Formats: sequence, C-alpha cells, structure tokens
Amino acid sequence: MRNFILLVFMAISFVNYSQQGTTITDSIMHDGAYRSYIIYIPVSYNASTAAPLVFNFHGRGSNAIQQYYYGDFREIADTAGFLVVHPEGTVYQGGTHWNVGGFVGGSTIDDVGFTEALLDTLINQYNINQARIYSTGMSNGGYMSFHLACELSSRITAVASVTGSMTPYTYSMCNPLHPTPVLQVHGTLDATVPYNGDTWTQSIDEVLTYWSGHNQCDTNPTISDIPNSNPLDQSTVKKYVYNNGLYGSTVEHFKVIGGGHTWPGFSFGIAGTNYDMDASIEIWRFFSQYDLNALSSLKEISTPEITISPNPFKESFSISSSKPMFGNYSLIDATGKKLLSNQVAGETQLNINAKMLDKGIYYLVFYSEQNELVSHKLIKQ
Repeated sequence: MRNFILLVFMAISFVNYSQQGTTITDSIMHDGAYRSYIIYIPVSYNASTAAPLVFNFHGRGSNAIQQYYYGDFREIADTAGFLVVHPEGTVYQGGTHWNVGGFVGGSTIDDVGFTEALLDTLINQYNINQARIYSTGMSNGGYMSFHLACELSSRITAVASVTGSMTPYTYSMCNPLHPTPVLQVHGTLDATVPYNGDTWTQSIDEVLTYWSGHNQCDTNPTISDIPNSNPLDQSTVKKYVYNNGLYGSTVEHFKVIGGGHTWPGFSFGIAGTNYDMDASIEIWRFFSQYDLNALSSLKEISTPEITISPNPFKESFSISSSKPMFGNYSLIDATGKKLLSNQVAGETQLNINAKMLDKGIYYLVFYSEQNELVSHKLIKQ
C-alpha cells in the first residue's frame, strides 16, 4: 500500500473554521515507548456530563496533526459536544502506520493495546460516555477502525472508514461481540486502496457484505443519489443503506463515483475530492444514532457456558453448554441468509450437520428464552 502523504500544512490557512475549543497534545507510555496524541475538547464540554468520544486515525505516512485538520470535526464537536482524539502512529518501513496485519505484516506494534490504554487514560481525565465511543480514520486509519471493531468490540460502538478497507487478516479473524454499525466512504477511482480490492485488501463490496451479514441487515440495500451540488468536482455520490439490522444497527456506504483517495468535503481542493457531501458531517450523523448499551445484548459465544468445536469444521460441529440451553438457534451465511434453524429445549449438547454447506464464513446465532442473543463466527474448510 502506497504511503498516504498529505501536504495539509499548505491548507491550514484555508480552513474557514475558527477554533473555539481546546487542543491538547500529550502522550502516554505504552510497551516501553511514549505514544503521542492530540485531543480536541469542544467548547460545549461540561465535566459534569458524560461526553461521547471519537477516535480519528490518520493514514499511513501521515500524522495526527494532519488528520486533525484533514478529517476535521472541530465545528461539529463544538455543537454536538463530543471529544475527538487523534492518535499518532509509529514508524515502520519508512512511514507512520497502524498495525492491522496484512500490508504491514512484520510490524510488532500493539496498536490495539495502545488504543485501549489511551482510552483508559482519557476516561480517567475526562467524563467520557463509555457507551458512545466511536472510531473513524483515513486510509490506514480506516483499516485501523475496522480492526478495532473486530479486536476491541467490547468498547467500540460504531466505526466509519474513509478510503480504508479490511485486510484479509482482519477480515478472516474478525469476531465482534455485538452488532456493529459501519459507515464506509470510498471513491471508485481510488488508486491507493482499490475499490474492487487486491490480494492485500478486501473489496468494498466484501466489507459491506461482511458487516451487513454480521448485523443481520436486509440483504438488499436502499439506494439513493446524493444531489450533485458541485459538478466541478467531476464525481457523484450514491448512498447505500442496509437497514433492519439487529438492535437497530445499519451499514451505510457512500460510493463516490469518480472519486479518489481523499476525504470528501475537505475545504482545500485536492484532485479527486468530492464536494457533494462532507464526510465529517455524515460520520457524526451516523455515529450519533448508536449507543453500545443498545447493541451489547449480542454476547460472545466462546464463554465457559457455551463452546463450539471444531472450528474451523469440515462436515459438522457441536455446541456444548455447562447448563441446559433453552431458546432457538439459526445458522446464517455472510449475507444474512438463514440456512438452518431449530429450537433448543434443555439440551447441553447439539450436533449440527453442515456437510451441505459450501466452504466459507458462517454465523451461529442463539436466542435464549430471555431474548438474549449469542453469536459466533464459524469457518467451513
């Protein structure tokens, strides 16, 4: 993946918004190294009221201050009252990066651990609403946001990616603990992270299928055209919305037709930037709908009470429980299509014959009598 190098300092004088809140640069010690970050405290922040928090990750080869201006949330944060933290990546192979596997294979940096440590630090310093913690980012920062949705899902409510995707590593290993609302913004002419994927990155369609399947959204999205308010940008936008996911979760996609590897709406003109939409506005509009408490009824199935083996499986697998199970279970594919369904009436072990299924990724969902939902990803070899 080519480095994303943004000459943002040329653009700072063109940013129209006059900052009203407070910007603090600080660092924490993690794994024996100081890791820096920039946090924006909105003018509307009141320490007596728990505020949402948005992680805003920069792209590969970029840095926190560039993302602070490029993916700018300051004016929105001042109005809506959320904090924005811009972590700084570490240098790997000549450029800053976030370790999400795949194209940064070989990196030993624990960026998931750093993110969680930074989150704990901020919770100690500010009044953070821990049910409203979100992650977004540009390019490699978008990959990082998806990686957190998979690896730190117990603390991340929803994610948004601008020009990012999922590496095959993240895609194959992902096992979120709850339905995760996802927003994807991507240009069809993105030459850095190709829309149709490559050997080192999943296609955007695969990403959307994965998350809409995990959330059990409608298979067919609602599609609408964003008004072409700026024909001079040589791009248009179609909006795709996968509705009716578990606990109100959705998956949204802004497909920028003719758009490049850029952040839509950024005020300093970079070739390939779309101006029919503002990515920062749309991201917060999306995030603001979701609270982790409303999504967290989906629990990880690999608890002491319930286990699945073998996984991966070839022809069949077993569900075992230390206590009698009561409720219903379903096996669904990555598109959300229900393939098997049955009731459980006090059994402690179920043997599921899945010989007829094709190789791929599937999900077992179990609804208890208390209407609690347990989900687990299965892989058929």
